Amino acid sequence: MERFWRPAMLGAALAGPLGLAAGGAGAQELVWARYGDISSLDPHRATSTLSMQVWDQIYDTLLAFDMEGTPGPNMAKSWEVSDDGLQYTFTLNDGITCHDGSAFDANDVKFTIDRAFGDTPSLTRTSWGPITDVTVVDPLTVTVTLGSTFGAFLPFLADSFSSMICDTNTAETFGSSTAIGTGPFSLVEWVKGDEIVLDTNPEYVNWGEPVANDGPPQFDRLIIRTVPEPQTRLAALRTGEVHIAEPPFDDVEAIKAAGDLDIVVADNTGQNVFWEFTVSRPPFDDIRARQAVAYATDAQMAIDIIYGGLSQREWCPIARGVFGNDQEFCKQYGYEYNPEKATALLEEMGYGPSNPLETTMFVWTGGNRHKLAEIFQAQLAQVGIKAAIEIMDIGTMNARVKEQNEITDPSTPGTFDMMTWSWYDPDILYQLWHSPGAYSGFQNAELDAMLEETRTTIEPEARLEKVQAVIKYLMENAVHVGLYTPGWEWVFAVRPEVEGFQVGPFLHPNFQNVTLSDG
Repeated sequence: MERFWRPAMLGAALAGPLGLAAGGAGAQELVWARYGDISSLDPHRATSTLSMQVWDQIYDTLLAFDMEGTPGPNMAKSWEVSDDGLQYTFTLNDGITCHDGSAFDANDVKFTIDRAFGDTPSLTRTSWGPITDVTVVDPLTVTVTLGSTFGAFLPFLADSFSSMICDTNTAETFGSSTAIGTGPFSLVEWVKGDEIVLDTNPEYVNWGEPVANDGPPQFDRLIIRTVPEPQTRLAALRTGEVHIAEPPFDDVEAIKAAGDLDIVVADNTGQNVFWEFTVSRPPFDDIRARQAVAYATDAQMAIDIIYGGLSQREWCPIARGVFGNDQEFCKQYGYEYNPEKATALLEEMGYGPSNPLETTMFVWTGGNRHKLAEIFQAQLAQVGIKAAIEIMDIGTMNARVKEQNEITDPSTPGTFDMMTWSWYDPDILYQLWHSPGAYSGFQNAELDAMLEETRTTIEPEARLEKVQAVIKYLMENAVHVGLYTPGWEWVFAVRPEVEGFQVGPFLHPNFQNVTLSDG
């Protein structure tokens, strides 16, 4: 059973002065508080941002994104691609060491990829692409063979879901209480629902992250603590028990005015919040019902109220900063707020003031989304849509959405949800909508064929054309209706004694440049 932090527990968390670890005089620790815990220490067993951000600290990747989100060398210092685009040969940097002291080499790369396709495949197996073989050429050279060209292959190798796992991770406890990587920090302990304790890896060498420090982090210990309540996180920030945390959104302007904490807002997060619908039965098997919800939603007004200038209206099914995102292109096929059109569509379906369309809206906890949902609920009510709200954690919501999509009984009204995904490439559309789909939702042979072309087309201009064709299709059919971006964990309050904290593209917090003063 998971445990949650209470204020009294926070007060006892640090036994020494600010920034000093209880375990040793002069040792520096940084405490980062977040609203939720990870799902797993195993990069193949989870898909959450909370998990991904921890993997960033324990593991490393073959490639790394620069600040613009372009993949470049990292653990792999170079690579060659065959003329037919089906073989990638990577040359590794020499001297990379796993946390247990073993050397990281091409065998570990093969171990990681083979494991992703093994008997219990990675939850993001399809994101690896159509890999058919991994061959160790020599200790520092590995060749990956694909069954067909794959436009998203190199970007994936810069993302945390492709974290390289040392081949000594063979214990049954891997992912729960053990995790051996090559990253800037090594695992000390994970107490579920409570905290993750990581020690600085003194052997770490940064080969590709876009930061000034190419050596180990410049403090001794990173503690990642679960503190669900926003006001509790803020109180802990102000007392110095926590150094970095997501603040309450309602307090951001006051925090800025007070000047006692810095506010860091991540750019280029890859996050997209959108409406999606149960299309297996009424009412959302009818495009008019989906379009009515879209026209009835004034997303700009809602995010202005809840987030102020911290979020932007998102018209595309993929987020800003991701290849293929073009706000003007997407807006052509989007749904401007138009309650009159929504009402007319509902009237065509037989709904009206005395017979509202009744449904349920699923919403993910955190990020003030419950308040956002209430605004959307009121907007929908104005056109004759009576939407109950169910709020749950993201894992539960994903399961519920899939369950709803697999119900075909027409007597059970269909639902819709405020879905949230973060990705670095338009290949996210393949994950969501290619059969069988992430949630068994909207899918057909025509869309499958279009999505396959977005993967197999490598030349950028040609691929952009394929991606935008899919975007147009999804929007015209009101399958994936963009709302806003970013959507979660993108605002950080930072104590003044923390210098050099940086958030890389696609919401990857980086502690390489961080130094801690005595405050």
